[in-house]
Amino acid sequence: MLPAAFTTRTSLAAVLPSSLAAVRGEENELGLPAVDHVVVIVVDGLGASSLRARAGHARTVAPLLGRTTTIDAGFPTTTAAALTTLTTGTLPGEHGMVGYRVRDDAGRLTNQLSGWDDRMDPATWQRSRTVFERAAEEGVAARAIGLPKYADSGFTAAVLRGAEFVGGRTMADRFEIAESVVAGAGPGITYLYVAELDQLAHAKGWESPDWTAALETLDALVAAFARRLGPRSAALLTADHGVLDVPESGHVLFDTAPELLEGVAAVAGEPRFLHLYAESGEDAAAVAGRWRAVEGERSWVATRAEAVAAGWFGPHVDDAVAPRIGDVLVGARKRIAYYDSRDTARTGRGMVGQHGSLTADETRVPLLRFGAAG
Repeated sequence: MLPAAFTTRTSLAAVLPSSLAAVRGEENELGLPAVDHVVVIVVDGLGASSLRARAGHARTVAPLLGRTTTIDAGFPTTTAAALTTLTTGTLPGEHGMVGYRVRDDAGRLTNQLSGWDDRMDPATWQRSRTVFERAAEEGVAARAIGLPKYADSGFTAAVLRGAEFVGGRTMADRFEIAESVVAGAGPGITYLYVAELDQLAHAKGWESPDWTAALETLDALVAAFARRLGPRSAALLTADHGVLDVPESGHVLFDTAPELLEGVAAVAGEPRFLHLYAESGEDAAAVAGRWRAVEGERSWVATRAEAVAAGWFGPHVDDAVAPRIGDVLVGARKRIAYYDSRDTARTGRGMVGQHGSLTADETRVPLLRFGAAG
């Protein structure tokens, strides 16, 4: 049986819409009180399981983590999809960001974080209005604080449109900017992006001392920021996905099993969640059957139709979005990652921390409250 990606539990899609509603003094899914400003701190890659495992290094944040303070990141557990769910309040089947690397309308395999060009317009490829656009229309100031190098990226244009982008080089810089923004006059919502933990997880693993040191830095910054929040200000801390470390012994070279490439025209997605695009005229069910026979013990394998029926991309997938999804999908459920040995550059094989699939380590993320939201 295929797992359901989205459950009846709260998901990332509720966070920013609830924040905007709270600033407008309206009821909201998260039950936030009426406030003047909400800061949503998004810590890329901070899964609930990793935070629990390193609780002793996060004495401000970790004690807040309980059964009622985790939510579903959704699926796929990749930054492009999850951050879009967060900033639009819609799910991948609607907003269209269905993976890390997918097939675009021109038939190209395109990276959703860095592959934007004049043939893939951020204003139309990402199909949903953002919460920031709604905020601006309602007289609520919207700001996004992130790394300066992301200011003019296509991904920023797709998922943060409507927000004023402010760059901060270090984690501390970004929290300092957020503090000054909250101190300003007027209602507002602010998105504060922390990239460092995910970057370190990919490079060295979330179980590394470097990742733990970054968590300690984050915890101290959150503690200081929370102490200075006024009575009409709130902060929420969440993440776009969790992460798990995959040793090199867990690298599966799918091309060494020739039957897995039979009928497959292209392989996209990412190492823990593959999109397989079938050759013209090939039966997707037959491709899925061959993958199940070889990989079914350690991965979930589904045709596009099966995945849509299971709600992997949300309860509804728009007709314009469906072709972006692979004809067959392969989501790792063991500590493995899929690679092609014919890739002589060994692209991505140096990554330790990985994500993308449906395991609890990847899908469960914190939702922690500070200030007036606590």
